[in-house]
Amino acid sequence: MQMLFQMDVQQDFSEEAFDFYIQYRLKSRAQMDYMRSIYRHIFEHREDIDRKIDSVAHNWKTTRMARVDLAILRLCLAEIDCFGQADIPPAVSMNEAVELAKKYGSEDSAKFINGILGKLSRSGS
Repeated sequence: MQMLFQMDVQQDFSEEAFDFYIQYRLKSRAQMDYMRSIYRHIFEHREDIDRKIDSVAHNWKTTRMARVDLAILRLCLAEIDCFGQADIPPAVSMNEAVELAKKYGSEDSAKFINGILGKLSRSGS
């Protein structure tokens, strides 16, 4: 989440930014493989992910969202797309997103993220 937040703030989703982040932050091979999968998916599908979010976030388009909330939503949706069902059940990804929002977001972030993810889940997106 922190990497996605940093990339969004700097408007730099490049491979170089990703490599710089993992070089100093990640210790294990499993962490690197996980983050590389998430990064690649977001790098290739960020517009689609943002469109999904926008489709259910009435009056709160991604361009207006808090950057922390947006990073958490992107992470959750990428994790579901990359690992859903087989490795990480979507409900687990969604619960982790809400927990991240409680820790790093604003007072209302957890409710907001839970609402967005719930609407996406119900819509089958």
